[in-house]
Amino acid sequence: MFRRISDFESSWAYEREATIKIMKALTPASLDQKIDAKGRTLGRLAWHVTETVPEMLNKAGLAISEMPESEHSSDPSKIVQEYSRVSQEALEAIKKNWSDDSLETTHEMYGNQWARGTILNILISHQIHHRAQMTVLMRQASLAIPGMYGPSREEWAEMNMPALA
Repeated sequence: MFRRISDFESSWAYEREATIKIMKALTPASLDQKIDAKGRTLGRLAWHVTETVPEMLNKAGLAISEMPESEHSSDPSKIVQEYSRVSQEALEAIKKNWSDDSLETTHEMYGNQWARGTILNILISHQIHHRAQMTVLMRQASLAIPGMYGPSREEWAEMNMPALA
């Protein structure tokens, strides 16, 4: 749980950029990649990460602009554009409307009561969870994966170093 807005802001900045890096690596052809017939496509996962930002924060009383359409885009650049917009708008709304002292205020979220600090933590964890799923689908689609918490296999190769086994 976050107890200070500034701590969330630091984490959000890093995780937001990591998400944008992943989304920028997508191609139109890769968006249809899925693990099995019942699974979400790579494009649907990217759109889900994007649409969850306003959906979750609006449940918590912030006024974040809704997504322009309910179905995911077939254009990766549009996904990046929309994610960039809503993730920046979210940070601005949080900084403007919430304070460190208000992070223990609770909201009904998905049948439970969550403190605002917990909401912020889950918002980030949710992104990380789906980014991990996306990287598996990206490997299946033969896309290069950008490093997020250190170099990726492709980035090790660019440095003429072996990737860690």
